[in-house]
Amino acid sequence: MVCEIPKLFGTSGIRGKIGSDITLEVAVNVGMAIATYAGGKGSKIVLGYDSRTSNVMIENAVTAGILQCGCTVLKLGMAPTPLVGYATMKLKADAGVMITASHNPPEYNGIKLWNPDGMAYRQDQERVIEEIIHNKNFNTVTWEDIGKIEEVEYVVSEYIKDLLDQSDVKPGIKVVVDCANGAASYLSPLILRKAGCSVLAINAQPDGFFPGRLPEPSGKNLQELMKVVKATKADIGIAHDGDADRMIAIDEKGRMADFDKLLAIVSREIGGKVVTTVDASLCTDKCMEEVGGVVIRTKVGDVHVAESIEEHNAQFGGEPSGTWLHPNFCMCPDGILSAIRVIELVQKYGPLSKQLDAVPSYPTIRDKVDCEDQQKELIMKSVEEKLHIILDDVVNVNRIDGVRITMADGSWVLIRPSGTESYIRITLEATSNEKAHMIRDQCSEFIKELL
Repeated sequence: MVCEIPKLFGTSGIRGKIGSDITLEVAVNVGMAIATYAGGKGSKIVLGYDSRTSNVMIENAVTAGILQCGCTVLKLGMAPTPLVGYATMKLKADAGVMITASHNPPEYNGIKLWNPDGMAYRQDQERVIEEIIHNKNFNTVTWEDIGKIEEVEYVVSEYIKDLLDQSDVKPGIKVVVDCANGAASYLSPLILRKAGCSVLAINAQPDGFFPGRLPEPSGKNLQELMKVVKATKADIGIAHDGDADRMIAIDEKGRMADFDKLLAIVSREIGGKVVTTVDASLCTDKCMEEVGGVVIRTKVGDVHVAESIEEHNAQFGGEPSGTWLHPNFCMCPDGILSAIRVIELVQKYGPLSKQLDAVPSYPTIRDKVDCEDQQKELIMKSVEEKLHIILDDVVNVNRIDGVRITMADGSWVLIRPSGTESYIRITLEATSNEKAHMIRDQCSEFIKELL
């Protein structure tokens, strides 16, 4: 009987609760597996972590695994995810490891892996890591060949310089930046100041308890930022998640920018070929039509966006969540560079609110239904087989990632299991508010009945 290899990786690396899902054993095994996969003895691996309370504990466990296979750990310490991707590329390392749970609550942590070009590991690479761990096929060394640790904090100054070389921000714009007590607490305000912005920073002290707000940059969690932007008459507010691979903007009126519209106006400014995901709005297509651009859709997840950027030689790629990739800089999502791009638009075209209000708008709903991980596969099978039957005027069923059903009037709904949390996600866009809520209710009731 063949034993099935357990799945460790989700949509964005390995992620789970400390002590139950993310244990020292898991961390050591990942360290040995990545060292083995990256080439074994003599290979170099960049290692960084975010601000969570378990960060150093997991870092030490991953480090032990890497050293046991004779590899060198290039130690960054606390660093935002984009710096880990950049350092892996800049230092010509064989791999990179980021210890982070991104936007998840404080009791979570995770591990994400990076290629030498700064791109996250693909699913096939993650599967190899899982196989190495399951089979305990580690290339460990004897005592005389144990690996070593090198401090590489000097690369931070190179990251800042190279990032500023990408910037066309002119002095004078007033920015409030909310760092979520996360890994970019020091770097993001510093870089924006060096770029020429007048910066007010909030929640900019790294703290794994996230006392200022939870790391998910949602409307509920960004109320303080919205008020500060309005009260200080700032031009824009910028919010990061815990590891700063994402960026959310607040307009000068203190309103959270619509995720899809923000992606659309940046895509239009960059032009050419732009990659986005199956859950992104049609407004990106409309904006790209204005400049003769092309929109390419792919699976949800920054690694899928990155793969599609490479495949199509695209100029930009992003998810509506604020996870954007800038391939002319690095193939790792970078929330700080994304912030610079939006600030440039405000300086060039005026208030963000006016730019966003001019983008075509469609009623959109993003909802979720609680669903235990072990039930997801069965639920999705039923969705794939039966959901299109209960919806009206279905013209297309797309299964590239979950199930996306398009109706004759252009309305669409995407049902997919979360890769990081115990939910089935419902994302839809419709021609009217009434139809949007009708589709949401039909889909939600269908899934709940299956549960």
